[in-house]
Amino acid sequence: MHAPNVVGDWQEYQSEEWAGLRVRVHGLKKAVPPRGRDDKAKGLSYVSFLVTFENRGTEYFTIDLYSGLRHFDVRVGRDGHGAFIDEYGSDVIRGFNLYPQRRVTATLYVAATAAKLKQLDIQVSPDIDGDPAFGYVWVGGLGVHEGSTRLGRRASTAQPSVANEVEQFLKQSAPDDA
Repeated sequence: MHAPNVVGDWQEYQSEEWAGLRVRVHGLKKAVPPRGRDDKAKGLSYVSFLVTFENRGTEYFTIDLYSGLRHFDVRVGRDGHGAFIDEYGSDVIRGFNLYPQRRVTATLYVAATAAKLKQLDIQVSPDIDGDPAFGYVWVGGLGVHEGSTRLGRRASTAQPSVANEVEQFLKQSAPDDA
């Protein structure tokens, strides 16, 4: 089993058809949609995050990322409860032709109880050129800085995070014969 991406990581699409296309979930923070709160989110805390697609290939791709559970899903807390996805407050991507050396970004808003926002699992499953793409997963949470899970000179000073916990869990639960 592969470890999930950490919020802030880029993920290359592993397909010859979509060579050069990559996606990133980043910029997780507390925020309220510019159009205001949805009545269904009463008593919940909002967060936003960005989903960016980048085309490093030689052909253009048509990207669709909208309509909630069809294209993205957000689970919160240790038990993975579904978060409220504010489809009307979010800025999504519909039928965008992403040309080489260009990026396109969607801003998505979700809400859940404040205690559960310390751990988020975000799955992104766009349509690319009209075909559903594989759903990659990112883990993160409020209070977890994107850079705190990176390897590098400051990794020794990083605080324990959700991403580290997930990686340790996957290592411990991997079959011995793998």
